[in-house]
Amino acid sequence: MTSVQQTVVITGASGGVGRATAIRFGQAGAAVALLARDGQGLAEAAKEVRQAGGKVMTVMLDVARADEVDAAAERIEASLGPIDVWVNCAMVTVFSPFADMTAEEYARVTEVTYLGAVHGTRAALRHMRERNRGSIVQVGSALSYRSIPLQSAYCGAKFAIRGFTDALRVELMHEKSRVRLTMVQLPACNTPQFEWARHRLRFQPQPVPPIYQPEVAAAAIYWAAHHRRRELWVGWSSVKAIVGTLLLPGLTDWLMTRKAVDGQMDRTAPAPAPASIRADNLHTPVTGLHATHGRFSDAAAERSRTLWVAMHRRGLAGAVLLVGVGVWVILAFA
Repeated sequence: MTSVQQTVVITGASGGVGRATAIRFGQAGAAVALLARDGQGLAEAAKEVRQAGGKVMTVMLDVARADEVDAAAERIEASLGPIDVWVNCAMVTVFSPFADMTAEEYARVTEVTYLGAVHGTRAALRHMRERNRGSIVQVGSALSYRSIPLQSAYCGAKFAIRGFTDALRVELMHEKSRVRLTMVQLPACNTPQFEWARHRLRFQPQPVPPIYQPEVAAAAIYWAAHHRRRELWVGWSSVKAIVGTLLLPGLTDWLMTRKAVDGQMDRTAPAPAPASIRADNLHTPVTGLHATHGRFSDAAAERSRTLWVAMHRRGLAGAVLLVGVGVWVILAFA
């Protein structure tokens, strides 16, 4: 499926899901360009990708700046060759009631999480469209269908990515482009974002269980980059949230009021409410915290049966059909 010549770009690659994804592509022998703001985090991630077997290039930038993203794409093509895969993974969030957030905080979450994906997609398409090949993966979330309290800006940005992606996908289909565009909807993952995100909660923020290791997300992103799939839903919790919202939105609203507020607060880790108490990565990276995993490894699943089924659904459908035909033959001629 892949070769050492494949060139992959990953934004938000210095930690969490982006870092795990970079390592996964490195294991496949790809040349991986890591894009993020923190130099130390990029250097540490690059070392892990090299150890996994990949070739590495790092670029320090802010994905909220379209000119920096465009310049990075030019540098990558000149250094590593034509871009085959572009993964938009960069994000920031603020854990806070909407009433306590500032307009500036809202703008920043939107600029990085949503417009960062738009800028990355535009930069990738500039090069892929003329070659009529390539794959762009938007790292989404179940929260792009089912919003939760205390993360209204982030949920809004993820909804925006989905709306943007759906519109662009149809444009590419209309022009019969062979560039693939897909979105991977993730569940809660054990990443360092809960250590460095700005928050105004009574306790330290945490992912709403069930929690998955970033490697589960990385496996999904890698697979989506190489298969023509409109969306890939990761984890049974994502499936329930998405389908439940589509079918019974009022019920999922009620469930959110019962579980989603307390579910995002780690009651074993009290924290003062003011955002100024701890450093956060909303505007500048928090040096020293970049890693693949967060502090929830003991509670995080290392695999997803739902993802396995999603990646093998054609084979499973064929097997079910074969069994059905066999049963029919037996009953018909018994």
